[in-house]
Amino acid sequence: MALLKPLQDVGNYFREIFEGVASLVRGMKVTGSYFVKPETATQKYPENRATLKMFDNFKGELQLIHDENNQHSCNVCNTCARKCPNGSIEVIYKKVEGADGRSKKVLDKYIYHLETCSFCGLCVPSCDENALRFDQTFEHAVFDRSKLTKVLNRPGSTSKTSKE
Repeated sequence: MALLKPLQDVGNYFREIFEGVASLVRGMKVTGSYFVKPETATQKYPENRATLKMFDNFKGELQLIHDENNQHSCNVCNTCARKCPNGSIEVIYKKVEGADGRSKKVLDKYIYHLETCSFCGLCVPSCDENALRFDQTFEHAVFDRSKLTKVLNRPGSTSKTSKE
């Protein structure tokens, strides 16, 4: 009986070596198939970046939509900023006195922090005015992180709802 125990250990030892080699061969077979046909594993970076059309529900950079008169639909309700889980949106406004004597919020800066955005898409459907959308850009690499903070409202833009 004492002699059987070491023989069983030797048998387990060789079986584990065989299973390890078999597993290695299976893995190398998969790697070899990718080596022979690299197009199945490698997708080339697009050279036609300027004309490339992404699919419709692609989430690129956030945009504040402006029309041809440089007007936007944002009514400074701040819903998009409250819905953003990362705090990537800052809506800065001024209070101005309207013609009727009541104070009204007017958009000063719509700041988008791309560096913290997770592209979850909660901001766009939460906007009741449809003032936001995602664009088609997919390349966001920069050397200076401050370039990822963007002011989305154009200089001199006004709200469609305001009577200024």
